[in-house]
This record gives sequence, structure tokens and C-alpha cells, in this order.
Amino acid sequence: MTEQALGPLMIDIQGTVLTDLDRERLCHPLVGGIILFSRNYTDPEQLLALSTEIHALRQPPLLIAVDHEGGRVQRFREGFTRLPPMASLGQAWDADAPGALRLARQVGYVLAAELRARGVDFSFTPDLDLDYGRSSVIGSRAFHRRPEAVIALAGALIEGLRAAGMGSCGKHFPGHGWVEADSHLAIPVDERSLEALQEDIRPYRELALDAVMPAHVIYPRVDGSSSGFSRTWHGYLRQELGFDGVVFSDDLSMEGASVVGDTLARVQAAYQAGCDMLLVCNAPDQAGNVLARWQVTPDPRRSTRVARLMPRTPAPSWQALQADPDYQAAVAAIQALAV
Repeated sequence: MTEQALGPLMIDIQGTVLTDLDRERLCHPLVGGIILFSRNYTDPEQLLALSTEIHALRQPPLLIAVDHEGGRVQRFREGFTRLPPMASLGQAWDADAPGALRLARQVGYVLAAELRARGVDFSFTPDLDLDYGRSSVIGSRAFHRRPEAVIALAGALIEGLRAAGMGSCGKHFPGHGWVEADSHLAIPVDERSLEALQEDIRPYRELALDAVMPAHVIYPRVDGSSSGFSRTWHGYLRQELGFDGVVFSDDLSMEGASVVGDTLARVQAAYQAGCDMLLVCNAPDQAGNVLARWQVTPDPRRSTRVARLMPRTPAPSWQALQADPDYQAAVAAIQALAV
């Protein structure tokens, strides 16, 4: 087992088991985490075996993360509870706010408990974007149009995550819901002023988040760089909002990040702007190029922030989770919502 501080890169792998190249890259001093995708999953037992091997590579162990929000963004499905899109919780809020909050807590608990029982440490959730009805890439991932509903529902979901020992990641700061372009495929621009963006920013101001992910969106009336590459936006988050958690870049292989240059230039720019951990996904050659060429000394403060995201409590076994009456009640409530 290698003993070294967590580096600032989060990379991925291509298959369902580790190759020798995967092990070499995951032990690189610039790496601090791994993000898993649907291609890395066949069944719960395989996922637990993969996670166990990844955790055994280094000390402290690498952070294992996934995009597992619910709805259309749920990477592991067979053998996991199908989680609803967050918009369904917003619809429930409109009909019965107290009941919707109970359900949001249950969704957060099931989401985190099932992942942790299979060795996954962290999910990039909740999505805090406001639903303006404009963004197809956000769409049903958003809880609601009204910030007070988003704050209440996301706060309840975060309570559920924490009850299962998992942290939270609010995204996409300061807000992706207004722009129509998909940042996976284009470079979105939001022409609103900082004052007009305050509704979108409210969830980040009022929720106790463990991590934040900036949007690959340019807000030219605030700064000419997209928020993940912007010292202005990072300063606003750290100083104006007082945020002291982890700032993740969004995937730096996305088209929305191309304004900066090649992948190495994107990594350098995001790190210099203030991101603690940089995601390079779905581009193994580019990840290898960054690992070979990026010359940087990992920042101990940033490594410490990332290490704080590792769960502090032992994960439940799958068998113990199935016998937990709170878990059983939560799954039943989620299934009833789907019907």
C-alpha cells in the first residue's frame, strides 16, 4: 500500500476491473480520487470488489465518487433502488411540503446508504440549479423554480446523506438553470447581472455544503471566464459566501471547458483559479498526458479538504441495510412515488 497525500486530480477507468495501467495512474501523487461511471458497473458484488481494491491501493484511501443523483443521472441501476428525479420532489412539495421533506430525507438516505454499502464514498449531489424551464441538460434534475423550495428540499436530502455518513456537493455554482446550451457540447453564456443571479446563489448562501461544483458557464457581466476558471467567482464563493469546503471542477474534457485550451491548460487554469480537485473524465489519453506533463506541488490545505469528504463511520453491510426498518420504509416511500 502506498502512503501519500491525496493529489488534486480525479480520474476514471475504462472497465469493471483495474488494469496495471489503472493501478499505476491511481497511485500517481497527483491523483486523489476516482469517479465511476455506468461502464464500470455490472452488479453490486463487482462494484464492492472494485471499490475495495481501489481503497487498498493507498493510504489515505482515494475518494471514490459517482454522479448518482436520481432520475436520468443514476450510474448504478440493477441491484440499486431506482431514485426519482429531483423535480418529482418539487412536485410533491407543491402538494404537501412536510411530506416532500420527509421523502427528500429518505431519498438522500437510500442514495448514500446503498452506495456506501458497495464501497462508494461520495456522490455529486444535490443539483441546486433553479428550474427556469430553459435548460434541457438540467431539466428534471432541478428540484424547483423557487429558491426556498430548492433550499428546503436539498437541505432535507443532505440530512439523509449525512445520516448515512456521506457528504454533499452543491452544483452547478452559481447556477446553470437559466442557460439553454448544454455545457457538455457548447460554451453557455448567461448575460444576467450579479444582482439578477442572487436567486440562483441563495442555496449556496443558505445551505451547509461539504463541496461545490462550479458551472462551465460564462457570466460576462461578472467575469469573462466561466465560473470554474474564474478567480472572481472563486473569491465570491470563499469570501462573500464563506465557503470552506472542497471545490470540484466539472469535467474538464467537456466542451464548456474548451475556452481555456487543451486539457493540461484547463487543469492548470482551474487549479490556479481555486479548484481543489480537478476532474478529467472520459479521455484516458488526455488524463495520461496531464499526469506526465503537469508540474505542480500538491497543496496540503487542498488535500486536507478533500480528505474530509471521506466517510467517518463504517459502511453498513448490504445484509444489515436490508434489515434496517428505516431503510425499508424509505425504499417503500420512493417506490410509491415512482408509481
